[in-house]
Amino acid sequence: MKHHLKRQLRRIVTERPYRILAGSAAALVLAAGAGTVATAGDDAPVQENTAAVADLGAVRLGEQPAGRSEARITVPQASPSASAAPSASPSASPSTKATADPDTTPEAEPKPPSSKSLDYDYQAQINYFYCGPAAVRNALSAAGVERTQDALAGPLGTTEMGTNSAEDTTRVLNQQVEGNPYRTRMIPGTATPAQMDRLQADVVEAISNGRGVVANVAGTATDTNGGWHSFPGGHYVAVVGYKDDGRTVRIADSADPSLPSYWVTTIDLAHWIASRGYSA
Repeated sequence: MKHHLKRQLRRIVTERPYRILAGSAAALVLAAGAGTVATAGDDAPVQENTAAVADLGAVRLGEQPAGRSEARITVPQASPSASAAPSASPSASPSTKATADPDTTPEAEPKPPSSKSLDYDYQAQINYFYCGPAAVRNALSAAGVERTQDALAGPLGTTEMGTNSAEDTTRVLNQQVEGNPYRTRMIPGTATPAQMDRLQADVVEAISNGRGVVANVAGTATDTNGGWHSFPGGHYVAVVGYKDDGRTVRIADSADPSLPSYWVTTIDLAHWIASRGYSA
């Protein structure tokens, strides 16, 4: 009897962990059912007594006894928030192709007009060697800058020999307007097609922005009306307009007040400037 009781306790201890909770109750049941165990023999199965121990333990713990065919192992329930896979958010789906923001898309620069003439205040040169100061003065008047020929002659370095080069007209023009927009373009030798195109583009850009161009010319040129203009020793003229996308330009010429302006082709003007330069 004592030997068998020890064996039962050892078996209970080695059962699944939940049966240890009913250990104290198991001892009471085994003592009460000792007679049954003793008559059964050492090799008899022990399911009846172990089930009774488990049921008694359940009662002591406030649970309902399990049926003999039911497992008493309790499987922890997974938390819904822990086991459930996160669902894809609608916003996580592939987005459609992004479209350009109209507020940040760079706008193309407006195309210059096909023709434009500036409002300017024409003045003929006051002496034979003031063509440089007169041309600069006429060009500045188109930008609303009023200067006298005498006021410009000093900065230009003008003497009875005239004004040296387009470098001087560029420098003084930039002194009189904001932003230093003027640049000197030289055409050494014979004008090339590329230099003609460059002159056309420079005139259109300057006139479109309200600036007159000053050109240092030499030799002879014929205007679109067949007029002949010859300055073998050199001369300065202002360009104050263009038409046909810059293929023809308007000249403000201080040499003859009876013919203050005329039109020449840009190709003819490029040949007229050849060996010298212009400020645009």
